[in-house]
Amino acid sequence: MHVLIVEDDQVIADHIVSGLGHVGYQATLARSGAEAIKAWAAGSHQAVVLDRMLPDIDGMAVIDHLRAGGADVPVLMLSALGSVKNRIEGLRRGADDYLAKPFSIDELAARLEAIVRRASQRGGRSGLSIGMLALDASSLRATYRGAAATLNRKQYSLLAHLMGHADTIVTRAMLLEAVWSYSFSTATNIVESNMSRLRTALQEIGCDPIETRRGAGYVLRSDRCA
Repeated sequence: MHVLIVEDDQVIADHIVSGLGHVGYQATLARSGAEAIKAWAAGSHQAVVLDRMLPDIDGMAVIDHLRAGGADVPVLMLSALGSVKNRIEGLRRGADDYLAKPFSIDELAARLEAIVRRASQRGGRSGLSIGMLALDASSLRATYRGAAATLNRKQYSLLAHLMGHADTIVTRAMLLEAVWSYSFSTATNIVESNMSRLRTALQEIGCDPIETRRGAGYVLRSDRCA
């Protein structure tokens, strides 16, 4: 998982980046609100750890910017302001969780896992997004930078499964189980034919995030969704 860390205190930032690295997370570090907004626009992050008090644009305003732009990325707010009133303010402003400083890096990692898991479950019902690529369950539409493509239900399910496992190899057998529940013979080319049509639809809206790994499966690359 690729996490955007927004923290202006160098010691705390190093602690978070190092700690999350040890549990397998990749991290991009921004030291101000302006850097955070720029990094968000340039990258594909699955979660954000956001300091509330920053030297320029504060964390609340950064959340406003993300939500106003349509980003539903899970946000964990960190702050030395840890009263009940402070936590309620952060959560009501759009944070998915709020952790007061000082904190345990193990608790931070566990809370991150929880909000990402909840977002993934929520996405399964209503939509998913990675970078600028978004998928809406109610309309079966994929959108990318203002362009939209309407998918059929199988193409939608294929893309949803790939987005839910971004940057990891998804095998043909996994797709058959997730999308068709093995109701079709594995000898058919049903995965390949639907994947081909899905990729064409995405390319027509300017997004080409799916790689074929010959003999292994498919990978949806989050860096191609920026």
